[in-house]
Amino acid sequence: MAELLSPQRLAHIRAFEREWIALRECVSPWSDKERLRQYFPGLDWHRVLLLAREHGVVGQLAAGLNDCDAAIPSEVKNALLECQREQNFLTLRLTGELFRLLELFSRNEISVLVIKGPVLAAQAYGDPSLRSYGDLDLLVRQRHIRGATELMIASGYQASVSLDAIRAGQIPGQYLFSKPDSKLLVELHNDFTLRYFPRRLPIEDFFARRIRVRLDAHEVPAPSPEDHLVLICVHGAKHFWERLGLIADIAGFVARQTSVSWERAGLSAQAVKAEHLLHTGLRLAMDVLRAELPEAVATRLRKDTVAAKLAARVLHWLPAAGYARLGLLERAAFRLRMRGNFLAAPGYLLKFSFSPTEEDWQTSGQGSDNWLLDALRRPFRLARKYGRHSKT
Repeated sequence: MAELLSPQRLAHIRAFEREWIALRECVSPWSDKERLRQYFPGLDWHRVLLLAREHGVVGQLAAGLNDCDAAIPSEVKNALLECQREQNFLTLRLTGELFRLLELFSRNEISVLVIKGPVLAAQAYGDPSLRSYGDLDLLVRQRHIRGATELMIASGYQASVSLDAIRAGQIPGQYLFSKPDSKLLVELHNDFTLRYFPRRLPIEDFFARRIRVRLDAHEVPAPSPEDHLVLICVHGAKHFWERLGLIADIAGFVARQTSVSWERAGLSAQAVKAEHLLHTGLRLAMDVLRAELPEAVATRLRKDTVAAKLAARVLHWLPAAGYARLGLLERAAFRLRMRGNFLAAPGYLLKFSFSPTEEDWQTSGQGSDNWLLDALRRPFRLARKYGRHSKT
């Protein structure tokens, strides 16, 4: 059947509000089946499926519709099954590669933490295949980056950041590795590359508080639930919370991780001055997916006016799944609000505007011999990139 809605038209999503509401009800961990069935008459299931794809919640949609098979057209059910099959295969490949890399790093005495990806899928949904992701993210100390890069290259990966750039002290947005033949992607992060934390991430504290998360028959190292919650809230803010999948991760996380210490989560956020970002993620989980939080936490969220303003802005562009025309000034204003403090906000924005990454280096991946020139070039590149009205 022909697609009834092109991704470009998602900017006009309010014309498809019924499908948007039904999708949110399906994805919510607190979904009400009776309320969901009320939306079925007149529902355009092809639009629901397209929305789910664009928002990265196909797995959650399929899980939410488990008891509603009779109401779903057979071609939509088949499309959901095919999407799930593809994600299952990718998840198996990524998880197998994760185990191999963890063993490789361990043999070479390089400590890592697994963030997002299959660990977050297990923590938020209880099943690594229910969350849409296409790469592996690992947290690695900066002093181990060179050794880790050498190991990745020896394992057949291509490094987007060269050893010359690493030796020169160049700091990218992430250390990206790819295997073109198998389409495997791995990103290494640390306290230097995670620039969207208002204050530098205390990576040693993250390693000291690490836990083990069970994946298949293995246990893998991961941040504590409280640290991981803060990290994924900062990650969502980095991407302007443009997709429902980012919010579904928060809702699923707090629904399943019932032993989270909210006091420790608050202290983790406070250590990096990300209290407003944590509150924004939790507020969106409540407003969009009806997340149920302890009353003391909900009260704290309602008192955070900065988080309320950030969440209100997100609700304007969220349904469009990244196709909303978010202008350069609106992006800058959101970044300023992310920091919250009137005095600290300009410095926070300037840090992004003048801290060059690999995209700004004169020769990609090779390192530049003129940091100042790269820094001055960066604002103009950002203006060209985000001045265009396209999906980000």
